[in-house]
Amino acid sequence: GGMPANFLDVGGGADEAKVTAAFKLLLSDPQVQAVLVNIFGGIMRCDIIAAGIIAAAKQVDLKVPLVVRLEGTNVEQGKALLRNSGLPIIPADDLGDAARKVVAAAKKAA
Repeated sequence: GGMPANFLDVGGGADEAKVTAAFKLLLSDPQVQAVLVNIFGGIMRCDIIAAGIIAAAKQVDLKVPLVVRLEGTNVEQGKALLRNSGLPIIPADDLGDAARKVVAAAKKAA
């Protein structure tokens, strides 16, 4: 198994700037070996979160594995954005799947 280094809730009003700031904050910790983004709920639109994740990953030049689980409003559009981003984003179907994938990706990258 793995152990979370940080929990960060960007809240229901997250936009590209907030997601990028969150990535910068998380990645400022050298202990972070992978990032798991878990979006569940109807407040946030998954397509907006996906666009923010893509922009953030590009802006911070992400060097650790990134696992993303999306569920909620506009989920299919969000998943399509991630899939077509050209980034090595690992999709997950649910939180358990995401946890397994992020631990495996972190171990592989180590």
